[in-house]
Formats: sequence, C-alpha cells, structure tokens
Amino acid sequence: MDIPIIMPNLGNEIDEAQIDEWFKTEGEMVTEGEQLVLITTPKVTMEIEAPATGILKKILIPADELAAVGSTLGIIET
Repeated sequence: MDIPIIMPNLGNEIDEAQIDEWFKTEGEMVTEGEQLVLITTPKVTMEIEAPATGILKKILIPADELAAVGSTLGIIET
C-alpha cells in the first residue's frame, strides 16, 4: 500500500516551503515517526516525520525545490 508524505499546513500566511534535505534516499527503509525531510519557510525550519513504516518508494519533490502546502512530497510503500 502506498502512503503519501504530505506537506503540512504551516500557518495562515505560508503557502509553500523549500525542501532543504531528504534524510533518506529512494529504496531505503523508514520507520513511522522517523525524521524524513527538512523544510524551510521564511518563518520556520522543521522536520517532517515519516507517516508510516516501509520503503521510501519515490521522492516527488527533491531538495532545493519548493512545495505547496498539501502537496505530496514522496511515497512510502508499506
């Protein structure tokens, strides 16, 4: 089953964030709750956790790209 990694809502005035770094590469095992990706906005830098345990199947938005709130950053295959 594929589980999406979703860009969270970061506040009323923030529509997008930059993907700074993926801590895993495609094909690597991830554990639910593990820090997976670092994002930055003008007001905050934060890490997004893996929503499930499985294999990081696909990174849809790579490092140094912008991602809109609600967009799918990657896919975990459970």
